[in-house]
Amino acid sequence: MKEIFSKLLNHETLTREEMKSILLGITRDEFPTEQVTALLTALQMRGVTVDELLGFRDGILETGVPVPLDCDRYIDVVGTGGDRKNTFNISTTSCFVIAGAGYKVAKHGNYAATSTSGASNVIQHHGIRFTDDLDRLNRSLNECGIVYLHAQLFARAMKFVGPIRKALQFPTIFNLLGPLVNPSQPQCQLLGVANLDQMRLYKSVYQRLGIDYGIVNSVDGYDEISLTGDFKVTTNHYERIYSPQDLGLHIIRPEELQAGATEHEAVQIFDSVLENRCLPGQKEVVVANAAFGIQVLEGGRKGIEECIDMARESIENGSALRTFRKFVELNS
Repeated sequence: MKEIFSKLLNHETLTREEMKSILLGITRDEFPTEQVTALLTALQMRGVTVDELLGFRDGILETGVPVPLDCDRYIDVVGTGGDRKNTFNISTTSCFVIAGAGYKVAKHGNYAATSTSGASNVIQHHGIRFTDDLDRLNRSLNECGIVYLHAQLFARAMKFVGPIRKALQFPTIFNLLGPLVNPSQPQCQLLGVANLDQMRLYKSVYQRLGIDYGIVNSVDGYDEISLTGDFKVTTNHYERIYSPQDLGLHIIRPEELQAGATEHEAVQIFDSVLENRCLPGQKEVVVANAAFGIQVLEGGRKGIEECIDMARESIENGSALRTFRKFVELNS
């Protein structure tokens, strides 16, 4: 660690292998808390590089529980979090819409950190029992098209830095890792980021990983397509800024996206979207996010307008709701 600090103090970057070695050392309690705290602080002040992020990712996946799924192509839809907008569970709802449209989804999530309800909160509220049993996970994916991977069961390294992260009270490299450590290592991902700096970082990471990706950011700071104004999308195939009107959608008022004050209220919104009885704005924002997820899965072969139609149909013909009910039946 002395050599690592010497590099950081000389404004040098660390290699992917050095970062992986550090992560493995943290899980073996090789470093005092003070050194890990100093390392995380130094990285945050300087800014994390692609290799540094990938090195910690490698270590987390190596020390975690792998999930080899019986499927060649599936997607995860996730946001970086931390936008402090307290939106309802847009990504999680979109996952069931994508699965309802006939695609495979491996959703990786956790409890809420900065909002009323995280993915694991809304899933658990419906009686789902989280599991790392591979047979059960594959059965869920095969029989209803979606599997849920509760992060705490798989990323064992995270528990070693939990107290430090809580004490620091500012974002660290670990906040960037959440979207990258899905233990099934999906070939496709739709990621929402809160700013364009994160978009550039993750674009470079995905290009290094060689997966199909879509990264979205709303210009007013949402880490998803909020339809509250223009939004930017970058994928393997294109990069452009959209307005909601470009897609035949409406501009949404921010209050339509609120999760409410309690977990119960957030769950009610989640249910109402899948049951097609929600506010028009709530439905449209889920349709938009699901549509770009479908386009990523299709490798850019379908136009976004067709993908929007598919996502909307998944809700309106009841496929998304039937998918969710089957998911509950299999996982309760």
